Amino acid sequence: MLLTQMRQVPRLARIVFLGALMVMIGLMPLRAADRDRLEAFLEVTGFGVALDSIALAAADAPMMLGLSASDFGHDWARVAGEVFDTARMRETGLEILSGTLSDEMLAHAADFYASELGQRLVAVENASHMIEDDVAKRAEGKTLLAEADDTRIKVLQDMNAAVDGAGSGVRAVQEIQLRFLLAASYAGVLEAELDEGTLRAMLAEGEDDLREALRVSALANAAYTYQDLSTDDLRAYVDALEHPLMARVYELMNAVQYEIMAGRFEVLAARMADMHPGQEL
Repeated sequence: MLLTQMRQVPRLARIVFLGALMVMIGLMPLRAADRDRLEAFLEVTGFGVALDSIALAAADAPMMLGLSASDFGHDWARVAGEVFDTARMRETGLEILSGTLSDEMLAHAADFYASELGQRLVAVENASHMIEDDVAKRAEGKTLLAEADDTRIKVLQDMNAAVDGAGSGVRAVQEIQLRFLLAASYAGVLEAELDEGTLRAMLAEGEDDLREALRVSALANAAYTYQDLSTDDLRAYVDALEHPLMARVYELMNAVQYEIMAGRFEVLAARMADMHPGQEL
């Protein structure tokens, strides 16, 4: 069985799995005032662009099956675009945030990201999110790390630790793979029927290697993303990220981002069944 790591490992390294948020997706429509505040939150924090960038992860689906996009015919790009529709993903994000993001959390995060430093951070993060060639980005990031001093590397490491305070990046990658592969199996995309317990055991076998890959990729991604900011600026960012309120905001935003991604992959698996005959995994 081919269980390739997702091309978007740097993105996934910032995702925390909170499966309980599934129940929040069916919330009542947002009131106009709530929508305005939350849409402003998406804009000022850059979280809206982070949600949009989930669409880039669609390219990973065939690879997780040991296939390529060309194996699913000329309709692949259209179907992937429909499933990972950015407007739909933002709407889901708004619905979940409306029931989970407190006024105190929203105000704290918005105040920081509206600052001069915050807006510079958002600008470089937004640009990095939407780069499709993650391989080239990681390669450049590794070059930057080789040239960096120990102080800057330590700050980048502290930043990555702060955005995933629960250390759940590995679990997030495993769960998104599991949910997609099971959905693909149930939909008949795969000829072989997968057993959840067996699949979890196989994923667990590669956990240490995955954890190291996430660490290396996340560090290279951070080096690339923040290359134009000073080490002092990044140290100030780490301080902001380590504030208890900001930590809660990131835990929530990461969970929302993950849940949307996992849900879209499950939908994509069902659509893939109509595009290609079953294949052995």
